[in-house]
Amino acid sequence: MWTVIYIAPNKLVAEKYKKILTEEGMLVQLRPIGSAHLAEHASVEILVPESEAEEAHEIIIGAIGS
Repeated sequence: MWTVIYIAPNKLVAEKYKKILTEEGMLVQLRPIGSAHLAEHASVEILVPESEAEEAHEIIIGAIGS
């Protein structure tokens, strides 16, 4: 089961956090939210397997704070 751990404001931010999480060895999926016409500017859900959700969330929060 995949779990949303963060909603990024756009694709660029989502890709940045995906890279951080994959470097930590986690599986990550990105899922755009909203209309397709928003393209790069749409919010994006960052998902990880449920078993890694807590750790992944802590990594994201740490990345936001730095």
